[in-house]
Amino acid sequence: MRTWVGFVYAAFIIDVFAQKIVAWHVARGKDTDLVMTPLRIALWQRNREGHPTSPGELICHSDAGSQYTSVRFTEHLALEGIRPSIGSVGDAFDNALAECVIGLFKTECIRTSVFHPGAYKTINDVEYATAGWVDWYNNRRLHSSLGYLTPAEYEQVHYATLNREPQPA
Repeated sequence: MRTWVGFVYAAFIIDVFAQKIVAWHVARGKDTDLVMTPLRIALWQRNREGHPTSPGELICHSDAGSQYTSVRFTEHLALEGIRPSIGSVGDAFDNALAECVIGLFKTECIRTSVFHPGAYKTINDVEYATAGWVDWYNNRRLHSSLGYLTPAEYEQVHYATLNREPQPA
């Protein structure tokens, strides 16, 4: 059994197209920083990878948790040109991909982790295991919905197709 003192919460930013976890954050509480941190990291990461986003391009799907409905978070979405989309209360189907990823995270990383032997004693243990799990999920875990490619491979194929030079007729 895996235990630690207190609760730890995780937030993931997932690109729905490739099912890639673009950013994540774990914290002791469910405050606005739990979701602000991975949002900022995700935008930075896309710029770093050479795939910056433009205002109006993104939709942030989330549940109706207070961290997602906070003034600070919604103002930041507006500042970045990201449209919010909040699911109805108590309806896990509105945010099915995120619920699925969180379920996989709890099962594969938290409860039966090969990414961190032994019990989690500190939040650092959870962060370490989460980093390993996210790397595995994005770069080695095959997804049947992506044609048995990893999210990273699926995304690479997409960008390679976009950047392909048109062939003369």
